[in-house]
Amino acid sequence: MVFDFLQPVSVSVEQFISKLSNQTLGKKVALHTQTDFPVLENVSLAIVTVNEYRGANKENEDFAFEEFRKQLYSLYPGNWNVSIVDLGSVEAGESIEDTYFVVKKLVEELVKKKITPIIVGGSQDLTYAMYRAYDNLDQMVNLVSVDSKFGFAKEDSLVYNSFLSKIIVEEPNNLFNYANIGFQTYYNSQEEIDLIEKLYFEAYRLGEVSNNIAVAEPVFRDADLVSVDMNAVQSSYSGNNKEFSPNGFTGKEICALARYAGISDKVTSFGIFNFNSNTNEVVLITQMLWYFIEGFCFRSNEYPFGTKENYIKYIVLIEDEELVFYKSNITGRWWIEIPFLTHVNNKLKRNTLLPCMHEDYLAACEQEIPERWWKAQRRNIA
Repeated sequence: MVFDFLQPVSVSVEQFISKLSNQTLGKKVALHTQTDFPVLENVSLAIVTVNEYRGANKENEDFAFEEFRKQLYSLYPGNWNVSIVDLGSVEAGESIEDTYFVVKKLVEELVKKKITPIIVGGSQDLTYAMYRAYDNLDQMVNLVSVDSKFGFAKEDSLVYNSFLSKIIVEEPNNLFNYANIGFQTYYNSQEEIDLIEKLYFEAYRLGEVSNNIAVAEPVFRDADLVSVDMNAVQSSYSGNNKEFSPNGFTGKEICALARYAGISDKVTSFGIFNFNSNTNEVVLITQMLWYFIEGFCFRSNEYPFGTKENYIKYIVLIEDEELVFYKSNITGRWWIEIPFLTHVNNKLKRNTLLPCMHEDYLAACEQEIPERWWKAQRRNIA
């Protein structure tokens, strides 16, 4: 049983939580302790820390997971009605592939139980293990990565810098779409940027997202797996001066992105990677998780449509194309329809509605075809 590989929360964390106010998050979460393993029935979220940094060429150590838990469980929850468990830690296996296997099976089991795993710690190549968890779940995967770099292989690259290449190349290929949020152009070669375009993937520059954070919301709304590299955060906000980054998302922006990931009805796994063992960064990560959980608690269950009664339908004619938009009466969010292509092997059978923005509808009214719709059409044909 894959849960046998999990190490319980430390006694010092248990003792710390026991002294907290009954109103804190620590008193609302069921812990994997030295004596008990949480019951997983009717659980919505499961927190797991992973102590595996070999993919980033770092020595494995306890990267402040005790401090992480103490900071997280000292926070006060919002008006939430959600069952959360802390399953403890995955320690590094004899080889990095052993750790990948445990993470893969763990995520797979939790998703099968309709529990959303939150993986914290380790280097970002663990995204690959999370992606492979969907191999036996009979679905195509939309991966969203908040990262300053694309994960394509380069000469002499570390594993965590090339996880996307493994995802694209290896069979079975379940990846339908990859979207990067917050890339910084000077960290990525022109060949990599061109490849993103060639594969009809999506990439949003840091400046574009910072100028209008809402542009990221439809991208998260269409994601199955969300991976956050803490190196995408400006060091003055994360406190990470070991791998100094003068540019990146602010604390407020990265928390907003985490909330978008949480509120998405479609996201079934979430990971935060590449952080160092300093208290400042741990504080920010706990606040990101707080916002993810808050978003999760306010999911509107609009995806997929059970009925279209709560939506207004808009039809826009562009040349010989008929674009069909839907607007929710409940949340005001927008979708655009991707028509079935019956003459090809259609990969979108489970997903014919693409999240979009009101601005996409307005652009269509000005005879501009939305770029996300166009790329989704091309991926469907490819």
